[in-house]
Amino acid sequence: MPSNLLILTPPTSQKGLAGYLRGALPLLREITRPRLGRFTLGVLLVIVSRAASLVVPGSFKILVDQIIAARRITLLGPLILAIVAGVIVHASSSLAVTRLLGKEGLRIVAYLRCRVQEHVGRLRLSYFDRNRVGGIVARIMLDIESIRNLVGIGVIEFLGSLLTALFSLVCLVSISARLTAISLSFVAAAMVVSKIVMARMGPLYNEIGTIHADITGRLSESLSGIRVVKGYRAEAQEARVFSGHVQRLLHCSLRSITSQSWLAFSNALFMGMGTAAVIFVATRQILSGALTPGDFFTFMAFAAFVTGPVLQLSAIGSTLAEAIACLDRTQDLLNEPSEDANLERRRDIGPIQGYVSFQRVCFSYESGQNVLCDITFEAQPGTVTALVGPSGAGKSTIIGLLMAFYDSSEGSIIVDGADLSRVTLDSYRRQLGVVLQDTFLFDGTIHENVAFARPDASEAEVLEACRIAHVREFAERFPARYNTVVGERGVRLSGGQRQRISIARAILADPRILILDEATSSLDSRSEAAIRDGLSYLMKARTSFVIAHRLSTIHRADQILFVEDGRIVERGTHEELYASRGKYYDLYTRQYWTAAAGAHPALQDNGPEPARSQSSGPAQ
Repeated sequence: MPSNLLILTPPTSQKGLAGYLRGALPLLREITRPRLGRFTLGVLLVIVSRAASLVVPGSFKILVDQIIAARRITLLGPLILAIVAGVIVHASSSLAVTRLLGKEGLRIVAYLRCRVQEHVGRLRLSYFDRNRVGGIVARIMLDIESIRNLVGIGVIEFLGSLLTALFSLVCLVSISARLTAISLSFVAAAMVVSKIVMARMGPLYNEIGTIHADITGRLSESLSGIRVVKGYRAEAQEARVFSGHVQRLLHCSLRSITSQSWLAFSNALFMGMGTAAVIFVATRQILSGALTPGDFFTFMAFAAFVTGPVLQLSAIGSTLAEAIACLDRTQDLLNEPSEDANLERRRDIGPIQGYVSFQRVCFSYESGQNVLCDITFEAQPGTVTALVGPSGAGKSTIIGLLMAFYDSSEGSIIVDGADLSRVTLDSYRRQLGVVLQDTFLFDGTIHENVAFARPDASEAEVLEACRIAHVREFAERFPARYNTVVGERGVRLSGGQRQRISIARAILADPRILILDEATSSLDSRSEAAIRDGLSYLMKARTSFVIAHRLSTIHRADQILFVEDGRIVERGTHEELYASRGKYYDLYTRQYWTAAAGAHPALQDNGPEPARSQSSGPAQ
């Protein structure tokens, strides 16, 4: 794939900050409603803190006009005591509100991460087909961390700055309405510019978040597939792709810095011009006797408490804008329909015997492009159904439908008389056992990976499953035995060892329906023979479905379905299909002669030997 295709992302939404806020409101209500009392207390503490902070500028008039000018030194002590009391109240209330809302912000982050992870775990498999895992991880970790600014320290600073400006404004009007009007005209001009800039920064922050998800996703893929990367000497190619993502992020970040710079420039310009205008008018009023020096110093102090918070609001506003965009993206993720969102899935199926019937089932990943068409078959309890055919024929898709990973486009799947589309997934899947071709182990111990199927299983049950699957043969050779850590995706074990653990996990699940997708594909002949008895034990009295490319493993199946181009083109037992000399016969014969030539010696002891002729097969 050309590297330039690897860095394409969906178009960024351009809803604007107001649009992001509307989208985020449901989630914002969800996280704030249970904490309304603590947030109210926090707001009250902010009010007390900011009101107390105005004691210092409020004392300037008394200090200048009544103590210094009038030389009333007796007032200095009480004034200092009032200032100290105000400082103590301000500092104490600031400490309390920072601890209170700061901790609530952290709790909200923890709650949201758990909430989103639980929801993501229940999303339809098609969502994961469309989205990178690394990008989803970025949504859970990075976006939600940014949200903390909206409900934690960031909102404290925002409210505090706003309240300080309002309190100061009241004091300014009481000193001089004319000077206040002059100051507000410049503040209003700065706010208009800020609004224009913030309207542009909302979509920009959303785009930056999208690129962050792309970078995380690509980096996660690259590191997970590091053996493939090194095997194909693709380090330089991966570096170019990653660099492309980083350059896109740099471009957007530079645009955000440019916007912030213009914002800072406009604020400094308007506030500076406003200060100059106030000084000019106030000086003329002092000289005319309309204003005292104390009034002037007090006005300038309170004006700083208005203009300063306005400048701070701009900086805080950009942070909150980013948080709102992240909250909106988190809400979008939570709006994704989960597997159990289907209102028709309301029946708990209860213990099943394992009767399965596909009735004229069709399926398509994309509308109008059927992957399966008219799939019809029955599997009786306790029987083995094998699916064979060329790669891409639809065998794994049939298994995906049986596991309720997808819903059929047409037709129905019946399990013990119940339509699978109306059955609750938990009640059904707890009766499934799965050994997939792509063996997946978690970065834990051997014991933890086997017990994953049934966390409440006893130690004896776990060890018995390990014995049947011949995990014991290698696990007990490790110094830590069953507490040996297998590494990410089981990288510290061989392919055969990983697959045996996967088989032990299925044995421990004690399922009614068992799905084996090339369950012995990673085993050598000796290992395969060693666990064949275990698989036979596992398949007894269970309805089993086996995807097989090595036909030697399924010649004793009760029925074999040959799938080609999304259809079942042949069905029967091994003997029946072999005798019919159709597609199964051709495939089996090719594998047999390949084995006879030395590729798969184990195949030579299974099934009847194909009839040899002068026109086909090796020379006699």
